[in-house]
Amino acid sequence: MNAVARLIRPRSVAVIGASADPNKTSGRPVSFLQKHGFAGAIYPVNPKVERIGELTCYRDIEALPCVPDVGIVLLAAERAHLAVRELARKGAAAAIVLAAGYTETGEEGALRQKVLLEAAGSMRILGPNTIGLVNLTDNIVLSASGALAMDHFPAGSIGLVSQSGGILGALLSRAAARGIGLSKLVSTSNEADLDLSDFIEFLAADEATKVIALYVEAIRHPGRFREAVRKARETGKPVVAFKIGRSEAGAKAAVSHTGALAGSDRMYDALFRQVGVIRAKTFEELLDIPAALAAGRKLGGRRVAILTSTGGAGTIVSDSLGVAGFETPAPDAKTAARLAALQSGSHANFDRNPVDLTLAGLHPDILRGAIRALLASPSYDALVVIAGSSAVGSPALLADAVHDCLHESDKPVIAYVSPHAPDVGAVLTARGVPAYTSAESCASAFSGLLQASRSARGEVASLLERQVDIADLPEGSLDEAEAKALFARFGIPGVSERIVQTPNEAASAAAELGGKVVLKILSGEITHKSEVGGVAVNLTPDTIGERLIAMANDVEKATGQRPQRFLVQEMVAGGTELILGMHRDALGTAVLLGMGGVTAELFKDTTMRLLPPMGGLSREEALAMLHDLITWPLLDGFRGRPKLDVEALESAIVAFSLMTAQLGERLIEAEINPVFVLPAGQGVRAADGVVMLGAAGRT
Repeated sequence: MNAVARLIRPRSVAVIGASADPNKTSGRPVSFLQKHGFAGAIYPVNPKVERIGELTCYRDIEALPCVPDVGIVLLAAERAHLAVRELARKGAAAAIVLAAGYTETGEEGALRQKVLLEAAGSMRILGPNTIGLVNLTDNIVLSASGALAMDHFPAGSIGLVSQSGGILGALLSRAAARGIGLSKLVSTSNEADLDLSDFIEFLAADEATKVIALYVEAIRHPGRFREAVRKARETGKPVVAFKIGRSEAGAKAAVSHTGALAGSDRMYDALFRQVGVIRAKTFEELLDIPAALAAGRKLGGRRVAILTSTGGAGTIVSDSLGVAGFETPAPDAKTAARLAALQSGSHANFDRNPVDLTLAGLHPDILRGAIRALLASPSYDALVVIAGSSAVGSPALLADAVHDCLHESDKPVIAYVSPHAPDVGAVLTARGVPAYTSAESCASAFSGLLQASRSARGEVASLLERQVDIADLPEGSLDEAEAKALFARFGIPGVSERIVQTPNEAASAAAELGGKVVLKILSGEITHKSEVGGVAVNLTPDTIGERLIAMANDVEKATGQRPQRFLVQEMVAGGTELILGMHRDALGTAVLLGMGGVTAELFKDTTMRLLPPMGGLSREEALAMLHDLITWPLLDGFRGRPKLDVEALESAIVAFSLMTAQLGERLIEAEINPVFVLPAGQGVRAADGVVMLGAAGRT
């Protein structure tokens, strides 16, 4: 048994700083261990107390009669490291440190946390600043959370790991009120040692756990997180994450809570998408989605049947499902006939969806018959059963009817409880029918099921068959011509252009290129050229010389720098402008694609994909990025427009990702804006580019 397993399933627990008063925080761990039926040995440690109840209290850790698997350290931050050192010397597997006052408080706290970790040596640490853990499967409570004062919690198959201690207690009590069974709950908090990944790996191998739920503030070790989620996926256990910090204020609060370096929220989207984590959009969904997944049923499509005895509630659910992209088609003829045969002369509506049983829904046989008919119907992939007001008086009638039919189909079945009746929802959930009190939660549950049924994209990357020669690249900011030359090395063609210095050279270049041309300043320092008057379009050989002089004056006035070199470019017509760039932060490196040109920042129609550990993006991922864009129809022949060269654009995205992967940490910034996508068969052209490079050999 490794240290994490001994931490979660200890045979003996020492409580350092235990109080005889169960109403105090320091008195709770011993009280909760006894209250919830811990079968192992409990060793309170407190030199001022001889006994706590029937338990002998020991003066110090050295006096313990045997080596504890786990030590719960209740001492203040200034003294916690002393107990940790003694536990490590004694040979304990792990220590749970509840005290705050570490990295979340600044430099002094960070130093204190370093001392704590050094004191632990090879012993594992949960925390500090943690509320502990709860193993409901085995009746083991290693926590001081006030939520554990409740008498009973339903054990189940959802494992929860939270980087916030208070949230652990909140989810524990919320799940209990809804009848949702949890298996293990762990608060990792500051993660001085053990982190999210350690417990994802444990839960991936835990027989009692079917679904893993995460409350995430910041992922400190993205590589380990990827590997842990991969193991969970290999064992068939979906991972659902609620990541706070979507707003700037929330991100700051998350970082200050645990002292972690956070990545941008969009990068978390990219990471979760890549590794197959289902992202809960709201705190409620962190229970809603796992509750549906824990039932173990797969959702094969978007067609949902709704069975109700209250028309208004059925309409509410139907509307929410429709907003979420699900369909609620009417029953096929055979199913409608089967429903109608349940009760002749009934006023129930059997030829539409929602299927409204009205008063017939109070008859168990009719209810069972309707459920069986809808589950058997080839027209539906899932079923929502609505519990109306009548369920308040007899919740078992509906719960038993649905439960009796579950074995006849593997389609997902959930319940919507229309009245305010928490007990009804708890009864249904306990009977294997996840119950929800909002129609939006029903839609979220089905969306989570649908996402879980899809395999994670992006795991198969395009690898470089040969390395592109980049030995001659300089350090610093490349000018536009140099940037586009670099893109061309990797297979992304640029527009035709000439470098000029004088008005006469510009006129000659314009004549050579033919037609209308674009004039730009050429500078490695000024990247946003249009903002300082450094771009002009629709120029001819006759007008470009005068415009070059005026441009030089305008740019000098705006920046204090007089440009000496210029680009004369062909004007590209008949294409659509996109932006292709890269972004790097604590989570890794991503490729960004979106609506390009001067409106890129205005419309913000963009999507991102995180690069895999080796190589670049696959063509499949490149195409998926295109489909993410709201403006995708503009590439695909919107309203009679010619279809554009999507295949060439896919190649450009892959090439850009491979360039980003090969340059690695040396690539500080890179962007093509715009990249023109031309009609089918005509390719793409990089019309502008920005590249900033670090020193060669940078890692």
